[in-house]
Amino acid sequence: MSHPNTELIERFYTAFQQRDAETMAACYADDVVFSDPAFGELRGEEARDMWRMLVARAQDFSLTYDSVEADELNGRAHWVARYTFGQTGRTVVNRIAARFVFREGRIVEHRDTFDLWRWARQALGIKGALLGWTPFVQRAIRAQARKGLDLYRRRQRRT
Repeated sequence: MSHPNTELIERFYTAFQQRDAETMAACYADDVVFSDPAFGELRGEEARDMWRMLVARAQDFSLTYDSVEADELNGRAHWVARYTFGQTGRTVVNRIAARFVFREGRIVEHRDTFDLWRWARQALGIKGALLGWTPFVQRAIRAQARKGLDLYRRRQRRT
């Protein structure tokens, strides 16, 4: 029998495969801290809204996951997202290592790591290949991701 936190990670990624952002959000504690190279650090509802936005905007999306392990406090997984990047129409295959911290049956910390330069080469083409490794371009990618999330959140509050 697998650990309940292993099942929690599997529920999260199965929901992601099904583009079910509300089930993903329910896996998080109210005070969750999420981070990745594109969005930086997000907390609470901001993190849940990021998944809602990504699921809503996903084009030609598929996801696989494996190497799920967890115990009472910590967990990890590997996942691969394949999608069309909306701003350029380019195909992205993003390989991500995820680490989790749990409290009372929910995810309280979720840290995704991936190669932002590799992502930029795929998503942005020649500009990403030539300049995606630079701190300037990586800051611009993060700023654009945050701007998109802020806009999404403002629009959701109006509806």
